[in-house]
Amino acid sequence: MKALILVGGFGTRLRPLTLSVPKPLVDFANKPMILHQIEALKAIGVNEVVLAINYRPEVMMNFLKEFEAKLGIKITCSQETEPLGTAGPLALARDKLIDDSGKPFFVLNSDVISDYPLKEMIEFHKSHGGEASIMVTKVDEPSKYGVVVMEETTGQVDKFVEKPKLFVGNKINAGIYLLNPSVLDRIELRPTSIEKEVFPKIAAEKKLYAMVLPGFWMDVGQPRDYISGLRLYLDSLRKNNSFKLASGSHILGNVIVDETAKIGDGCLIGPDVAIGPGCIVESGVRLSCCTVMRGVRIKRHACISSSIIGWHSTVGQWARVENMTILGEDVHVGDEIYSNGGVVLPHKEIKSSIRNPEIVM
Repeated sequence: MKALILVGGFGTRLRPLTLSVPKPLVDFANKPMILHQIEALKAIGVNEVVLAINYRPEVMMNFLKEFEAKLGIKITCSQETEPLGTAGPLALARDKLIDDSGKPFFVLNSDVISDYPLKEMIEFHKSHGGEASIMVTKVDEPSKYGVVVMEETTGQVDKFVEKPKLFVGNKINAGIYLLNPSVLDRIELRPTSIEKEVFPKIAAEKKLYAMVLPGFWMDVGQPRDYISGLRLYLDSLRKNNSFKLASGSHILGNVIVDETAKIGDGCLIGPDVAIGPGCIVESGVRLSCCTVMRGVRIKRHACISSSIIGWHSTVGQWARVENMTILGEDVHVGDEIYSNGGVVLPHKEIKSSIRNPEIVM
């Protein structure tokens, strides 16, 4: 089987992290976002992944070369010269996706983190005999999204309603599809939307089916959702692979710590924290609801909550970093500094407190 991952563009919503690497290579729970997807695809027998990309493909491919060998999966690139939306990239990659087997192929949105029930999706697709399957997830506030209106028992999709004013349902497109090769005949090579232009036509012919996603789902393409997604991901680990979580008297709730990280005495870490490779957390540090990426040093008695600390940064002693502060790569926060929602671009030194959310160039 084959799969296409829609990597897309600049990742502006996750800046300043995406100023250092393309968004799919930003670490999530101690490994690049896209690797969560590639590993899930490999696990159910996908042997070739095509990345649809229009920004810095060489960086992505250089990085993923080592994982090709490690995972034993072929990774190729389909490069857009102009942004082609969510359907155009399928037309562009047509020759890479179609072979003699006639098997359906997966399409995934690169921002989506979930339990990836792909095996169940293959069974679902076989069972209904339609042309396309999409995964949907239940949300509390459907008015913010495009809602999928479907037949509850069979999963047959009736229509899509964009940001409904009145309640029509609570299921939204989860950005994971399984498509028969014939779907490619419906897509022109131009900027076009699969959600708005392709799926409604298939639904009108009663050939589109939706499967309700079991387990958690989050689009982690922006900081607040990234932090929420980490909580859901670690919660899922607790249920399914709890041996991957850290334990000890200094750990509170769900925490993941790379084996090469060093943690000092008297720290309290958790809940919902990821500490990456080579990090040094000195004594008396308090961490909650945050990601600390590779090579970060957190000095004595610092306190970090609801924030993302980018690669190789330093947080000074007795510093307090909170409220969606995002430090880009190689940022150095001084001793006793307070950051309330500061968004700091790479290679900066912070010598005075950031009292209100602002971007520090």
